[in-house]
Amino acid sequence: MKINDAFWGVLLMALGAAVLLVVRSYPNIPGQPVGPALFPGLIAIGLCVGGALLVWQGWRDRAKGPWLEWEDWVRSPRHTRALAALLGSVVFYILFSDELGFLITALLMLVALFRSLQVAWGRSFFWAAVATLVVHFAFYKLLRVPLPWGILTPIAW
Repeated sequence: MKINDAFWGVLLMALGAAVLLVVRSYPNIPGQPVGPALFPGLIAIGLCVGGALLVWQGWRDRAKGPWLEWEDWVRSPRHTRALAALLGSVVFYILFSDELGFLITALLMLVALFRSLQVAWGRSFFWAAVATLVVHFAFYKLLRVPLPWGILTPIAW
């Protein structure tokens, strides 16, 4: 689907403005010329500038084509199934990750996503297991993100 750049530019500017509003409430560090709002504020300004450029480009190119245009993949059952699997897997994670735990939820999600792309069952399970363990190690052990264990809590490491 092709959407005019002006639409995305407005969204980016709104996101940048929201970030700028939030970082205004960050406390200043006494005796420091910079505070915790500096880097998020710079990124927000970049979002606003980039969004404004997209709005300008989209407005300039508005006569070249429609504001919204469906692409060929939208009519492909295989691609729409893959998109539905992707969106469904995100909803599945939100609903069941606390009960099942990250390891089981991610494994099931990845198998479903691989199968939606017509990857063979054996390869789907193998790569889903490898990716789940790598992501769990990176986030849980290295970055110390508290991923849910769910029903695997008794064997949590």
